[in-house]
Amino acid sequence: MTINKIMETGLKQLGKPYVFNAPAGSDNHFDCSSFIQYIFKQNGIHLPRNSRQQFQVGKAVSYPNIKKRDLLFFTTTKRKQRKGIEKIGHVALYIGNKKILHTFRKGKKVKISNLYPYWKTVFLGAKRVIDE
Repeated sequence: MTINKIMETGLKQLGKPYVFNAPAGSDNHFDCSSFIQYIFKQNGIHLPRNSRQQFQVGKAVSYPNIKKRDLLFFTTTKRKQRKGIEKIGHVALYIGNKKILHTFRKGKKVKISNLYPYWKTVFLGAKRVIDE
């Protein structure tokens, strides 16, 4: 099942360092969107490079309907005053049980975080790029 393979690929990256604007295809360090792009590409699914571009693919999913596999998009302190898609500054993979797999500056590594309380407060939307 592709969803499980994507999650397995992502979990194998736990602890790898965060590097802002990490190059696409790198597997020794990531930023949030290169991490998402990498774990999907390793499983045959090609996604654009940055979080705003990634938000433009797939099918919109309302928050109550998110499932393991969905991409969750968030704003950041630097972007929260912007308009529309420009508010997006972070992407993560929803892995179920109110947890996300991602990498971000504050965490400085690939990790699993609780969606509550913080990440839910900056949530902007979700997309499903694979439907199994």
